[in-house]
Amino acid sequence: MAEQTTGDTTIDAAPAEVMAVLSDFDAYPEWAGIKKVEVQKRDSKGRGSEVHMEVSQMGFEAKYTLAYRYKANDAGMSWTTKDASGAVKDIVGEYDLEPAGSDATKVTYHMSIEPAVKLPGFIRKQVEKQIVGTALSGLKKRVESL
Repeated sequence: MAEQTTGDTTIDAAPAEVMAVLSDFDAYPEWAGIKKVEVQKRDSKGRGSEVHMEVSQMGFEAKYTLAYRYKANDAGMSWTTKDASGAVKDIVGEYDLEPAGSDATKVTYHMSIEPAVKLPGFIRKQVEKQIVGTALSGLKKRVESL
């Protein structure tokens, strides 16, 4: 897997509020650039542990199932690819959440994609940066609007 792309933002909400949005996979089509989502398995706390997603961005289509792990104390979550087809071979990533003041959260998003098609490194990096930027701005807008 190639090196990760990282981005961060500060959201005016507590980590628990940010985690509530991140773990609400059914709402991802409303803010995360995901076309279709299906939670296939849940953990003992009812959170999605295997989630199938379909995306169509920049002329590429992909279907993949991600396995999710959650950090204690609303500190974030990470994912790895369980299955993928289309333009994506592998996706690894995580959201790290840190309290930032009395009622804010610093969200850091780390992500790496291995495309199924050959792309020059700089193009893959641009795609990753766009995905990270879109996810962080969508997350911020979604959390702060609730």
